[in-house]
Amino acid sequence: MPLAAIGQIRSTASPSHNLVQCQSLVQKAHSAGAAALFLPEASDYITTGPSSSLCKPITDSEFVLGLRASAKQYHLPINVGIHEPTPSGKVANTLLWIDSQGDITHRYQKLHLFDVDIKDGPQLKESNTVERGNHIIDPFPTPLGLVGLQICFDLRFPEPALALRARGAQILTYPSAFTVPTGRAGHWEVLLRARAIETQSYVVAAAQKAEAEAASNM
Repeated sequence: MPLAAIGQIRSTASPSHNLVQCQSLVQKAHSAGAAALFLPEASDYITTGPSSSLCKPITDSEFVLGLRASAKQYHLPINVGIHEPTPSGKVANTLLWIDSQGDITHRYQKLHLFDVDIKDGPQLKESNTVERGNHIIDPFPTPLGLVGLQICFDLRFPEPALALRARGAQILTYPSAFTVPTGRAGHWEVLLRARAIETQSYVVAAAQKAEAEAASNM
């Protein structure tokens, strides 16, 4: 049975630092004999300040170009969440599939944006800076099976998962940067199990690490 590697990092405001973390996981996944590596949402950067200088087109992104080179070097497909600029001035929260030749073969833009006011916690409004996607993409063949792409907050909505399953998906991805309060409330595991049970599919969910667990691992 093919092995899926799931990598965790804690993204910083430095894409070059985050690339080093991810490339280390590529090497580990290759050494372990994995058929593909899944990385978290926003693997390229996370920042609380302005991001216009960090957000680059995929053709110019040091982070994306570096991962494409690693995928080709190790003949290892990589699924990774990044940011892309859009004509509207907002960013796109996207998920890339990079094949074993280092080519970007599939791209999904997050449908459901995280707008929430957490009691006794932060108020988060992703839609202030992120442009919403408008469609799912068809599942596609990989060394692991037919993969359907989703991102983080999409996890709370069963309809896209069911639609992907109806189109043949065997594996659903939910790379995430889940908040600590909702994670502690138990939402994360319950929702992942729900999507797996109702679709009878495998679920792969690479998540960002908490600040107290800064080292990358797999």
